[in-house]
Amino acid sequence: MTTMDPAPQPTGSVWTRPGMPLLLTATFLGFAGFAVLMPVAPLWAVRGGAGEGGAGLVNGALLLFTVLTQMFVPGALRRFGWGPVLGAAMVLLGAPALAMAAIDDLWAILALSAVRGIGFGILTVTGSAAVAELVEPARLGAAVGAYGFAIAGPQIVLLPFGPWVAETLGYLPVFLIAGAPLLGIVPAVRLGRLMASRPAEEPSEERGATDTGRAALTLLRPMALLLGVTLAGGAVLTFAPQMIDTAWVAVAALALMELIAAIVRWYIGGVSDRYGAERFLTPLVIVTVLSMVALGWALEARSLPVLLLACALLGVSYGGLQNLTLVLAFASVARRHTGLASSVWNIGFDLGSGLGSVLVGMIAAGTGFPGAMLVTAGAALLTLPLALRRPGPRLQPS
Repeated sequence: MTTMDPAPQPTGSVWTRPGMPLLLTATFLGFAGFAVLMPVAPLWAVRGGAGEGGAGLVNGALLLFTVLTQMFVPGALRRFGWGPVLGAAMVLLGAPALAMAAIDDLWAILALSAVRGIGFGILTVTGSAAVAELVEPARLGAAVGAYGFAIAGPQIVLLPFGPWVAETLGYLPVFLIAGAPLLGIVPAVRLGRLMASRPAEEPSEERGATDTGRAALTLLRPMALLLGVTLAGGAVLTFAPQMIDTAWVAVAALALMELIAAIVRWYIGGVSDRYGAERFLTPLVIVTVLSMVALGWALEARSLPVLLLACALLGVSYGGLQNLTLVLAFASVARRHTGLASSVWNIGFDLGSGLGSVLVGMIAAGTGFPGAMLVTAGAALLTLPLALRRPGPRLQPS
C-alpha cells in the first residue's frame, strides 16, 4: 500500500530515465492513432447508414477486443519478447485505420475496429508495465503522470478536433492521422530491446496459480474504481459530437475535459508519491457522480455554462483516478506481477470505456442522452464504498 506520510523524493526527472523517452514517444504516436478515431469512427459508420446503436458498437468492438487481448499480453511478452510484441501493437493499431478510409460499411468498420483493438490492447498493457519497470517505486506516481501526459497529449487536440476536421476537411486526413502508430514502430522496437536487456527478477519461493490468483483479487478494487469513471468518460468521448448540437461547443467541451484530465493526471502523480493515493479516491468518485448529474441536467436544459462545468469536473476525476488506481494496482502486488497488474488495470479502463459506448448508445436510443448520463452517474456512485474502504498492508512477498 502507499503510505499516508510524506516520503523523501529521489532526485532527477522521470522524463529522462533510460527508456522513458522511447516509451513516451511510442505512447504518444500510438494514442494519437487511437484518439482521433474514437469520436470519428462512429460518425463514419453513421455516414454509411448505421443508427445510434450501430455507431455505439464501433467503439464497443474496439474495446471488447482490447480487453480480450489484454488478458494474454503478459504471456505473449514471456513467449515472444518485448520487441516483437510492441512492434506488432503499432502495426495492428495503425494499418487497419488506413484501410478504414476505403469503406464505410458497418460490418467492415466493426472488423477493422476489432483488429485495432488487438493492437491497442497490447500497447496499453506493455506501456503501463514498462513504466513500473523503468522507474523506482518512490517515483512511480510521477512516472505514471508523465506516461499519462503522453497519452493525454494527443487526445487534448485530436479527440475534440477530429470530428471537426472530418466534417470540414473530409475524413481522409483523419484516417491518415490514425495511421500515426506506424511511425511508432521504431521507438517501440528499440524500447523492447531495452526492456529485454534488463536483469530478470530474483527467483521467489512462492509461485503458481494460487499466488497469481491472490494477486488478481487484490487488483479488483482499483479496477472497479477505474471502471466507474471510465464508463462516464467513454460515454462523453464517444457521443459528444452527437449529443451536443453545436460543433464548436462539442469541440470546446471535449478539449476542456481532456486538458484538465491531462493536467490532473500529471500533477496528482507527484502528490500521491508524497501523501499516498488513498485519501484522494473518495473525493474524486464524488466528483464523477456530480459531473454526470450536471451533464444530464445541462443537456436537458441546454445550458452551456453548466455543460462546460460538468466536462471540467469530469476531467478532474477522469485524470485523477486513472493515475491513482494505476499506482494502487502496482503497489498492491509483488514485482513479478507487474504485467498482471497492468493487464487488470487496462481491462478496467477499456471495459469501462466500452460499456460507456455501448450501453449509453442503447439507453440514448430509447430515452435520450440526458437520461443516459444519469445512469452513468448511478454506476459511478456504486463504486463509492470501494473508495471509502482502506485495505490493510500488502502481505505478498516482494
